[in-house]
Amino acid sequence: MSYEVEVALREQAALGEGPTWDPAAGRLIWVDILGSRVHTYDPSDGRRTVMATEQHVGAAKPRKDGGLVVNLRDGIGLYDADGAFSWLVRDPVAGRRGNDAAVAPDGALWAGTMRYDEAAGGGNLIRITPDGTVSEQLAEVAISNGTGWSPDGRLMYYVDTSTQRIDVFDVDGDQILNRRLFAEIDPEEGSPDGLTVDAEGCVWVALWDGSAVRRYAPGGELDRVVALPVPRPTACAFGGEGLRDLYITTARVGLTRPHPLSGSVLVLRDAGEGVAGTPFGG
Repeated sequence: MSYEVEVALREQAALGEGPTWDPAAGRLIWVDILGSRVHTYDPSDGRRTVMATEQHVGAAKPRKDGGLVVNLRDGIGLYDADGAFSWLVRDPVAGRRGNDAAVAPDGALWAGTMRYDEAAGGGNLIRITPDGTVSEQLAEVAISNGTGWSPDGRLMYYVDTSTQRIDVFDVDGDQILNRRLFAEIDPEEGSPDGLTVDAEGCVWVALWDGSAVRRYAPGGELDRVVALPVPRPTACAFGGEGLRDLYITTARVGLTRPHPLSGSVLVLRDAGEGVAGTPFGG
């Protein structure tokens, strides 16, 4: 199967990340981490918004009653629908920032952290309930990245980019168990970054420095490779009508001669079918 890669949004984001479809608003949410910006895009009419945050922002996800939950440098923040900000969890650690995050089917936020210098063991993965209760799920992570769930919610997929692996866990209530290898990526082919799971239970992952997104079958077999014009895709998510279009964020940070589209949001039309996301319950 071949795909034509299109440009959804021509941007020059330093570190575009975290595409998320907001079904209530019919829009794509994504962030420029190092630009401290949260972007939205409505593909039906082209309407776009940009909101500045006071700190580097690793991820932004819709909330149940409107507004956003954000994974910031110093913790988890909440934006109300009117733009008012408050801290849900504030836990500043020198040299560390929030990175990728995802909302589980039960409405809890799973948020990762990493050190700016990407030192091994400097980050973690935490689960935050709507009332702000925090439980650390994984410690001593280097670069906490893609997190997603199987369509039935029984499996959770996770990437610590430094390991070159996608791992899978069994989900038992609010815990994850039995960590094991799902897929491994050769470093010469790129490093796994953000991921999403489609309605068939296949895992799509963006390959940093790999100029591609890959689709893995539920058994972990490589099913599809889609070449991209940019070297640093960062994450992917289904959105648009019927959740059929795969949106891909990209980065230009660290590139001596970035591709003209580095930092833009790309799209693969009719790439498959996504799974409707759950808003954060708080």
